[in-house]
Amino acid sequence: MLAMPLDDGAELRALEPWNAEEYLAHIDRSREFIGRYIALADHATDLASARAFLQGYADKALADTGRLYGIWRQGTLVGGVLFRTFDTERQNCELGSWLEESAVGHGLVTRACTMLIDWAVEVRGMHRMEWHVSSANAASINVAKRLGMTLDGVLRESYPHQGVRHDMEVWSVLAPQWRAHRAGTR
Repeated sequence: MLAMPLDDGAELRALEPWNAEEYLAHIDRSREFIGRYIALADHATDLASARAFLQGYADKALADTGRLYGIWRQGTLVGGVLFRTFDTERQNCELGSWLEESAVGHGLVTRACTMLIDWAVEVRGMHRMEWHVSSANAASINVAKRLGMTLDGVLRESYPHQGVRHDMEVWSVLAPQWRAHRAGTR
């Protein structure tokens, strides 16, 4: 198993269909917290649906159109990051993330997304990385800011979730901006 360390007790690694039972247990532990702003938890309500969700991302990885990674802390799956979309022809991708409440505040998502963006830019030649987030999700907006992203705009009431229409912010960083951000010259 390939694993990339995030800090002393955390690592990033592929989240695959064979992890379905562990993934479902993770979602069940934190369904309400994860589901406040995103529908991720709605896609895993039993073992079959959890496996199908993970298989969907395995298929995306095979087609080179998306990827899914889990964040493990002290051996327990506590969240993840993903390329929701990965368009090599247009050199654009969209990142996303989620965490259990117990894992918040340790910089795990920022470090994991930094690894993903580094790989997307330097290895895969991506030009534009996007981050879509509910305007109500301050923690996720702060991740976008720490990643050196710029607010492109707000899609007003574009995302219906749990009976509420959320404004969705679109943040992005372009490859030259990313390199400058990483070099500390932005």
